[in-house]
Amino acid sequence: MRYYFMCFIFCVSCAASFAQQPEVVKGRVMAGGKPVSGATITVAGSRNGVVTDTAGYFNLPVTHKRGSMIKVSAVGFASVSREIFAQDIEDGLLVITLEPVAADLSEIVVTGTLKEVSRMQSPVPVEVITPALFRKNPAPSLFESIGMVNGVKPQLNCNVCNTGDIHINGMEGPYTMILIDGMPIVSALSTVYGLNGIPNSMVERIEVVKGPGSSLYGSEAMGGIINVITKNPLKAPVISADIFATSWREYSADASATFRMGKITGLAGINYFNYDHPLDKNKDGFTDVTLQDRVSLFNKWNLERKDNRVASLALRYVTENRWGGQMEWNKTWRGSDSVYGESIYTGRWELIGMYQLPLKEKIMAQFSYNRHSQDSWYGLTPYMAKQQVVFGQLYWDKRWGSGHNFLLGAAYRYTLYDDNTPATASSDGLENAVSRTALPGIFAQDEWMINEKHTLLAGYRYDHDEHHGNVHSPRIAYKLALNSLHTVRASFGTGFRVVNLFTEDHAALTGAREVVITEALDPERSYNGNLNYVLKIPLKDAFAGLDLTAFYSYFTNRITGDLDTDPRKIIYSNLDGHAVSRGIALNADISFAYPLKISAGVTYMNVYSVEDSRDQPSRKTVQLNAPEWSGNVVISCSLPYRLTVDLTGKWEGPMRLPVLPNDYRPAYSPWYCIANLQVSRKFSKGIELYGGVKNLLNFLPKDPIMRPFDPFNKYVNDPATNPYGYTFDPSYNYAPLQGLRGFFGVRYALLK
Repeated sequence: MRYYFMCFIFCVSCAASFAQQPEVVKGRVMAGGKPVSGATITVAGSRNGVVTDTAGYFNLPVTHKRGSMIKVSAVGFASVSREIFAQDIEDGLLVITLEPVAADLSEIVVTGTLKEVSRMQSPVPVEVITPALFRKNPAPSLFESIGMVNGVKPQLNCNVCNTGDIHINGMEGPYTMILIDGMPIVSALSTVYGLNGIPNSMVERIEVVKGPGSSLYGSEAMGGIINVITKNPLKAPVISADIFATSWREYSADASATFRMGKITGLAGINYFNYDHPLDKNKDGFTDVTLQDRVSLFNKWNLERKDNRVASLALRYVTENRWGGQMEWNKTWRGSDSVYGESIYTGRWELIGMYQLPLKEKIMAQFSYNRHSQDSWYGLTPYMAKQQVVFGQLYWDKRWGSGHNFLLGAAYRYTLYDDNTPATASSDGLENAVSRTALPGIFAQDEWMINEKHTLLAGYRYDHDEHHGNVHSPRIAYKLALNSLHTVRASFGTGFRVVNLFTEDHAALTGAREVVITEALDPERSYNGNLNYVLKIPLKDAFAGLDLTAFYSYFTNRITGDLDTDPRKIIYSNLDGHAVSRGIALNADISFAYPLKISAGVTYMNVYSVEDSRDQPSRKTVQLNAPEWSGNVVISCSLPYRLTVDLTGKWEGPMRLPVLPNDYRPAYSPWYCIANLQVSRKFSKGIELYGGVKNLLNFLPKDPIMRPFDPFNKYVNDPATNPYGYTFDPSYNYAPLQGLRGFFGVRYALLK
C-alpha cells in the first residue's frame, strides 16, 4: 500500500508543477499528404505540450499566439522548430508538414530476422531496451539491469556465491541464449558465470526475443534470446564516464573514449567494480552479498570501406575474483573444512568480428572466439573448468522482386570443454576425456511483404550433432498491420539444446547434494507459439501504447534435477513426459504532453512439468523460481532546473522455492516489491549528477540459508539437534539480500 500511495503522490506532484493558463492554437500535422498521429508539439521555454490525435489535429496552449517558438517531433520524421506567425494560420488552423527520415536507432532491430529492419516492420516481436532505461536505476552490470524488463528475471541460484542466470517467461537460465552483436559469445559455462562481466558502458541497446529462435541461432535458443548490441565507434561520445558508489561501499566505474587512425575508428572502454566490505545484517554468520573485484576491458574497431561495406572487430577481456561465505573466511581457508567459503576466479577472452565480402551481392561473414577459465571452490568441492568456443557464419542477404527478402546461410560452432567433474570423465573413470563438440548447420529464411498490411516470414534450419544426429528447426511468422495504430503478429518456432549439466546447473556443484545421473541424456526440444497485438492510442494531451502477448511453449526430453526424492541427492534424467511455459504479458506506456512518462508491465505465467507413469497417474510439478504474477513500473518526471525524478519498481508474486522435507520455511515466497528512487540533475558541458535510494521498502527475504552454523554438515546425523535431518542449503532465494541503501554518482559525456 505504501508503494502505490508513493506512486500516486509522485504523479500528482509532477502533474501539478506544469499547470498553465495559456491561449490555444489549433493545428494539424501532416506528412506526404497524410495526417501524423502521435506527434508531440511543445512550446520553447515552457512545459506546455500536446500530442496529435488519429487525424493529426492538436490544440496547443501558448502564452502568445504570435511569435511563440514551437517544436514538432514524431518517430520516423525529422523534427521541426518554428515560430508562429499570422500568415501560417489558414482558416484558424496551423498546418505543419514533416519530412520522413530513417528510423531512429532504437527502432532498428536485427535479432528477430538477422537483418536490420524497423521494429514496427519486423514480423517477429522484439523488445528494445536502451541504456536510457538502465540509467533510471543504475547498476554495475547487465545482469542486474535486465531485470527492469517485463517477463525477464535475473535469478540468483546461490545465496553464498551469488551465481545467477537470466530467466525469460519462467524458463531457467540455460534456456536463454545470450548474444553479443549477434554472436553466441555467452553460452554454456559463461551463461552462469560470465553475465556479471558485461558492463553497461559498452551497450548501445539490448534486444529481447521471447520464445525459441533455433531456426536462426541453433542450439540453446529455446526459451528466448537476449542480444547485446555494442556501441558503434562512429556514433559513440568522444569521452564518456559513469562513476557511482552506494552506502554499502560498492564502487562502480565506467569509462570509454573514441579514437581515429586513418580509416579506422575505434572505441576503448574499461569497467571496474569493487565491493570489499563484508556485511551480515541478517545475522546468520554469512556474507549477505559476495565480495567482488572485477575488471572488464573492451575495444571495438570499425574500418571505413568502399560503398559503406561493413568491417568491424571487437575484443573484450574480463577478470573477476569473488567470494562469499562465513564472515571470518579469507583465501587461506579456500578448499578447507574449517571455515566455509565459496570462491570463484574467472578469466575470459572474447573476440567478435563482422566482414562484408567485397562483392556486388550482400554477403556477410561473422566470426567469434571465446576462452573461459574457471577456478572455483564450493566449500570442499572444487570446480576447475576451461571452455573454448569457435563460431563462424556466412550468409547471403538478397532482395527478390519487390516483396521478398531472402536469407541463406551456413554456420559452424566448435566447443571444447574440460573440467574436473564426471561430465568429462572417461567411461572407466580413470582419466579425463575432454569434450569436443562440432555443430555445423545451414539455414534459410524468406520474408515476404505481400503488401502494406501483410508480411509473412518462413525459416528453416538444419543442424547435425555427432551424438544426437540430425536436428530440424522450422519457424513461421505473420504480421498484419491493420493501420498505423493496430498491429497483430503471430509466430511459431522450435528450439533445441544439447545440455552440459555442470556448466549450466549450479545446484550440481554447490551445497551437500550428491549428483546422480540415471541415464544417457538426450537433447531437449521445444515448440512455441506467440500471438502479439500492439495498439497505439492518441489522446488529447497524451499518447499511450499497449503491447499484449500470449505465449505457449511445449518442451520434450526436458532434463530435470530432482531435489525432492532424496534431500541429499540431486537426480538428473530426461523427463518422461513434457513441460509447459504459458501465459500473457502486457506492456503499457503513456507519454503526457508535459514531461511525464509512465511505463508498466505485468506478466501472468503458468510454468510446470508433467511426469508420466504407467502405474500411477501423471504428476504435475510447478517450476521453481517462476512466479505466476510479476511486473515492473517506471515513472519519469522532468522538473524545472533540469531536474529529473525516476521511480522504478519490480514486483513478483509467490513462486515455488527449493525446500527440504519437513522444511520449516514456506514452500512459496510472499508477494514483494523492490522499488527505487533517483533524482538527477544535468549541467552544462555534458555533466550529470544523480543519487537516490534502492529498495525503498527495505524488503529482505527470510532464512535464505539452511543450517548456516553447520556448512560442512558435520553434525547432520545428531538426532537431538537435527531430528528432521536438515542439511546445509544456500539455494532458497527469491529476492536480493540487500535492504535499503543510498547511492550517488556522476556521468560525463563529450559529444562529437
